[in-house]
Amino acid sequence: MYNSVAIIGGDKRQLFCAKAFCDDGVNVALGGFDKIKSDCEIKVLSPVEAGAKSELIVLPLPCVKGGYLNAPMSEENIAFDETFLSAIKGKKIFCGQKDKLLEIAPSINKELVYDYSQREEFAVLNAVSTAEGALEIAMREFEGTISHSKCLVCGFGRIGKVLTDMLIALNADVTVSARSKKDLAYISTKQCKGVFTNDLHTLKPFDLIFNTVPALIFNSKVLSHIAKHAIVIDLASAPGGVDFLSASRMSICAIHALSLPGKCAPKSAGEIIKNTITNMLEEDDRCQK
Repeated sequence: MYNSVAIIGGDKRQLFCAKAFCDDGVNVALGGFDKIKSDCEIKVLSPVEAGAKSELIVLPLPCVKGGYLNAPMSEENIAFDETFLSAIKGKKIFCGQKDKLLEIAPSINKELVYDYSQREEFAVLNAVSTAEGALEIAMREFEGTISHSKCLVCGFGRIGKVLTDMLIALNADVTVSARSKKDLAYISTKQCKGVFTNDLHTLKPFDLIFNTVPALIFNSKVLSHIAKHAIVIDLASAPGGVDFLSASRMSICAIHALSLPGKCAPKSAGEIIKNTITNMLEEDDRCQK
């Protein structure tokens, strides 16, 4: 199917992704990892060299940051200039948030760009890492135990479902908010309470609040009613769902916990990227037969 892959840019997730490819017998070249070059078992090249010698290109999530390739382990900014683009031209590129890549490098053939972050298996498996990371923050910041604490999970998507199950397993007193009657029906089958998101301000205060909804749910009104003494952990993508200025003014501990899979479980996150890309390649091969 393929024999070589260049993993260019990224953090610890990409290093574990590279190791997973190596374990499958694939030749891997790393690019943009100058800061750890002396400690890395896998060959580290320049981004151009890595791209030129490999059949497939794997870029990080997000792939673009501040107008450059997202490469925190690189000594220098990696620009999408003519030299770099020539090295990866005509090759399949797997990345996270491909729209940002195509916006900054419109000359790339979009038919050859695949976004692994949009895959369902990627999102579901990363929800586990995110939920575990949220619990780690809660255990560190909250002065009580999760068991018997009053917890609110806002949103019943992938992360909300996994997090709800974990909190129930830890014997927490769990309330889950959702916007749809369908979700509330599913919530009613679990050992927790359900409430419409618009009615949050009518509830009594919680100990721990987890938000997964990328919309401003926790405004000053809601915070003043249910979060007076709570730890608020916002898991939603920027700008999040919490009015952090109001929370600060009310002396509420509110934490915007972004990119938890990469911070809390980079090994699992890297392996998820590798497995998702492998699935995409296998499906693409079947379509071409």
